[in-house]
Amino acid sequence: MRFHTFGSDANKAIVLIHGMLNPWQLWQQAIDAFSDEFFIIVPELDAHTEDEPSAFENIEKEAEKIRQYLCDHCNGSVYAICGLSMGGRIAATLASLPGITTENLVLDGAPLLSMPKLLVNFMKKSYLSIIRKSKQRDPKVLESAKKDFLPDALIPDFLKIADNMEEQSIRNMLDSVFSSFTFKKYDCRILFMHGTKGNESVSKKAAIKLKAVNPQTEIRCFNGYAHAQLASFEAEKWIDEVQSFLNH
Repeated sequence: MRFHTFGSDANKAIVLIHGMLNPWQLWQQAIDAFSDEFFIIVPELDAHTEDEPSAFENIEKEAEKIRQYLCDHCNGSVYAICGLSMGGRIAATLASLPGITTENLVLDGAPLLSMPKLLVNFMKKSYLSIIRKSKQRDPKVLESAKKDFLPDALIPDFLKIADNMEEQSIRNMLDSVFSSFTFKKYDCRILFMHGTKGNESVSKKAAIKLKAVNPQTEIRCFNGYAHAQLASFEAEKWIDEVQSFLNH
């Protein structure tokens, strides 16, 4: 894991955690929007490092590495922890760890529910196919990625990740992301955003369950949006939503 930082470390810190197969540069517009006022910390998750290969073992180890960094550099105290998709699962885990305090937890499409093993195995085959074909620069896969997954400008960064990604890391990510999650009481404000298309039904159910345990959770549903669509393709709108929550 690597860490990228922006802005003055004299300011309150915001952590931005990307999702599965996302390059950390997904957050560039958010970095630009927030770095004048805040100290921005962006982890480059294991198995997503561009300069050299690294292995993803599980959500808990990723959260622990971020926890250790925050304890070393921010005394464990941050203004907000934001996570997208798998990054949301890591963010929710991180916010509950000893030594970490945050005023705000922002989750976008966080998969906080377990999934049937048969479905997880199907997803493994799909993601493994995407990575293999991306390494081969398969035109159909790349065009599909531009349409449904990442803006065209981020495809070169995605390909750097794909070239370094080991297949076992894909398996580990999916096993860990869709394992059982314990819903805990958080001593912070929570924003949970999700869409309505495709597998966002999982995020919707997770948001409702999180709010049952944490009544302070604010749920914002974006009708007609697919998983991670807002953050990936409409970054300015995502920023506006988060700013309105933080400034409330």
